[in-house]
Amino acid sequence: MDFLLSQESFVLGMLLTLCGALLMGFPVAFTLSGVALLAAFLGNAFDLFELAFVAALPNRIYGIMTNDLLIAVPLFVFMGVMLERSKLAEELLDTMALVLSGVRAGLGIAVSLVGGLLAASTGIVGATVVTMGLLSLPTMLKRGYAASVACGSICAAGTLGQIIPPSIVLILLGDQISAAYQQAQLAQGNFAPDPVSVADLFVGALLPGLGLVLLYIIWQFIYASIYPDKMPPIPESERAAISRAELMGRVIKVLLPTLSLIVLVLGSILIGVATPTEAAGVGAMGAIILAAARGQLNKENLTAVMRTTAQITAMVFVILIGAQLFSLVFRGFGGDDMVAEFLAVLPGGVFAAMFLTMALVFLLGFFLDFIEICFVVIPIVGPAILMMDVNPVWFAIMIAVNVQTSFLTPPFGFSLFYLRGVAPKEVSTMDIYRGVVPFVLIQLFMLVILSLVPELATWLPKVVYG
Repeated sequence: MDFLLSQESFVLGMLLTLCGALLMGFPVAFTLSGVALLAAFLGNAFDLFELAFVAALPNRIYGIMTNDLLIAVPLFVFMGVMLERSKLAEELLDTMALVLSGVRAGLGIAVSLVGGLLAASTGIVGATVVTMGLLSLPTMLKRGYAASVACGSICAAGTLGQIIPPSIVLILLGDQISAAYQQAQLAQGNFAPDPVSVADLFVGALLPGLGLVLLYIIWQFIYASIYPDKMPPIPESERAAISRAELMGRVIKVLLPTLSLIVLVLGSILIGVATPTEAAGVGAMGAIILAAARGQLNKENLTAVMRTTAQITAMVFVILIGAQLFSLVFRGFGGDDMVAEFLAVLPGGVFAAMFLTMALVFLLGFFLDFIEICFVVIPIVGPAILMMDVNPVWFAIMIAVNVQTSFLTPPFGFSLFYLRGVAPKEVSTMDIYRGVVPFVLIQLFMLVILSLVPELATWLPKVVYG
């Protein structure tokens, strides 16, 4: 009876109720808020919780409203959706497929490279998967590609927008990790902690992101070498239909605007000329100019882009407010201290704590979106992990690589649903599921590499920013 009416039981009840409600399909934002308020009022009734913690919510909301960093979210979303509407992906895919037409697994490699380029210029997973599914999947099937291989390549390439900057997940992680790091430093008696910026995460994610692209390409090449009938090259007769000069002209015409935009956005951040928010504004303006140059800037497209941007942004911020309320109530019950004590007593120290956290994030990825994982997991375990002197940039990149799998793991892998919606009827759902398995393993392999070589995430920020 004493345990049932204790703060520990309320903390455990909050976590179990939250997980149960999310698995039942209740909206994340309202579930976070509802569970928090229910626990707060019940805890107050039994003198286990002070409602003053809930009273701090308006200040938290005001902090969200005045956070300049979060302005980058709608701007990058606008940039990504506008570029998708400008048919940039279509031209990139056609051109890269021609360039790599004579290479073993050329079409698959083209999909991975274009996925990386779109990730660096749009960062919108859904738009990338749908676009490449509509454009490349019929072509790959027509060229004799196995359905599972083609589907897996497209889904995995689409998820690169989660790790290759500019990335919405890195912006949200930057906000959450910064708050968790400050909380951890204050708990350790450091009242002037160094901030963790999104720019640090952007730079830290470059090498792991490019590493993932390389691993995708290596796997596709090896697979095509073992099973050439499942990833055949384009016949020589078709490759000879276009001259080298014409091909080079198309490469310059398509790649130059894309690379210019990437350099403007990422380059301005890396050299310290612009903040991520300012760079996002440059990216949004650049996307408008590219759309206008391609004749795609009209009332219909602009209206659709603005509507999609508003919907995605509203979803993110409502979830963020719900997460803030849940975090306040969780801390009011002493949940952060309980998590810290639990992780501290684990045999194996930092390794065991990180392994448990990564396993939790991976398992949650079967059922939750990356936004939900960031807002639910980071406030709970982040301060405790960072109190163990874990590098916050490395921790954030580990989370970012891990949450990529949430787009590929059934039953709720969103990339799977995106592709299923546009795939031809002859492609079965099992083809899509089988196709993503190697890429999930590759992403987990990258997670292992990062855990063994943290410098992949921490070296470049030190070089760039000192």
